[in-house]
Amino acid sequence: MKRPLHILCLLGMAFSLEERQQLGIHGLLPPCFINQDIQLLQVQRNYDMKKDDLDRYVFLMGLQDRNEKLFYRVLTSDIEKYMPIVYTPTVGLACQLYGLTFRRPRGLFITIHDRGHIANVLQSWPEKDIRAVCVTDGERILGLGDLGCYGMGIPVGKLALYTACGGMPPMQCLPVMLDVGTDNEELLKDPLYIGLRHKRVRGQAYDDLLDEFMKAVTDRYGMDCLIQFEDFANVNAFRLLNKYRDQYCTFNDDIQGTAAVAVAGLLAALRITKSKMCDHTIVFQGAGEAAMGIADLITMAMEKEGLAKELCLKKIWMVDSKGLIVKFANTHTHAHTKPTNPSLPLGVAAIPGAFTEQIIMDMASFNQRPIIFALSNPTSKAECTAEQCYTLTEGRGIFASGSPFDPVTLEDGRKFFPGQGNNAYVFPGVGLGVTACLLRHIPDEVFLITAETIAELVTEKDLAEGRLYPPLSSIRDVSLKLAVKILEQGYANGTATLRPEPADKEAFVRSLVYGTDYHEFSVDAYRWPEPAMAFQSCKL
Repeated sequence: MKRPLHILCLLGMAFSLEERQQLGIHGLLPPCFINQDIQLLQVQRNYDMKKDDLDRYVFLMGLQDRNEKLFYRVLTSDIEKYMPIVYTPTVGLACQLYGLTFRRPRGLFITIHDRGHIANVLQSWPEKDIRAVCVTDGERILGLGDLGCYGMGIPVGKLALYTACGGMPPMQCLPVMLDVGTDNEELLKDPLYIGLRHKRVRGQAYDDLLDEFMKAVTDRYGMDCLIQFEDFANVNAFRLLNKYRDQYCTFNDDIQGTAAVAVAGLLAALRITKSKMCDHTIVFQGAGEAAMGIADLITMAMEKEGLAKELCLKKIWMVDSKGLIVKFANTHTHAHTKPTNPSLPLGVAAIPGAFTEQIIMDMASFNQRPIIFALSNPTSKAECTAEQCYTLTEGRGIFASGSPFDPVTLEDGRKFFPGQGNNAYVFPGVGLGVTACLLRHIPDEVFLITAETIAELVTEKDLAEGRLYPPLSSIRDVSLKLAVKILEQGYANGTATLRPEPADKEAFVRSLVYGTDYHEFSVDAYRWPEPAMAFQSCKL
């Protein structure tokens, strides 16, 4: 059954006269025919009229619902402009106000009360060929804490970047919210809250839900379906990664993705200081999942340089809210001392201003080119600003952040472009590569290769301008190169299961990349979907 009034929103005035006649919508549109280039211009002008970033986010999400091809055409037309809106930092605010901004559902909401029939819930999803799932339980959204069901904005945003930055077809990506309740009292009292209104369920019931979910996903979509864990709290993140990493094709972006992008920035910074990783003493502000993941990958990099693991560990220090950690056990043991002359502070604790003026000046006093990484998200949670780093170090600082900062111009006229260690440099390319060669498990070596590849793509000109990462405008090319490296490694070590092995791996990966051009006309392509699919954006 055709629904002409609903069809109008799909391509709008891009329908030709013949298409309008065949679809029964002739006369329902103005007589002008416009192509996607003009539609892009129209969207850009409407976008620029929005009064703030939240309005821009809502506008772009509405476009994603109406016309997915055009949505991704917009994103890829200027990824530096639009990525901070569809992802960090704006997505953090959008999650906090998710009940207010909610228009149409995207993704699956699976609750603790669905135990025993998660497989049936997955059947509700209309797409059968899913290659990547991004799942959260909403307990640690960015640096904002427990947002419960409102955390769905994160998997939606992540998978949008899988397509915009990595080229994975959006119809092969599935965002999932595992709603087990929330301990956020404000949300439980909020009349607009859209999730379960009870405290978080923990313990065996929680673990049973996760076990059933993992099995149900792989039963339906295959053992090579990538499952990305996102924004789980420390109490669950590491144990779930360790539990599932050898059973499923899975990774935790907050642990491994953050580690890869941080180490990529460090490797680029070392090109400026003309030093090796093992030459540095690294102090983490924070001892959570991001810190532990980065520390593990730094250790791998130091070992690759030839340093024994026990000596690597002596070069890594962690500080949490109680002080310097000198021993990890079920509870940390702390000391009221600090390491001597650290050369690299790295912030991942979401404590704004943790890198004080005194700390930055101290770093500059015993390091000719101090490396300062303020990686916490969103921007409001950064340990220091780019301006503070460059100003207090008189331009000698080497800076990276998790969220974007504007360029900084010093009094002497020197201009610096802060490096943004955004995980978008990592997970879209990793997702594309892992799904392309059908890996069943993702070894840590994938993330070290990813970090090395990103660092190699930073040019000398980039480094001179303060950039520790390739320009965001080149992120699709970065993702493509990462995917090819992952394929090469997968076939070299025998973990890739796609047969036959592609002779030209780059050409093969390119053949998988999603295009934003409208498909050739087919009446069936524009039939109004069945009720189960009515909430989905049209896959034109």
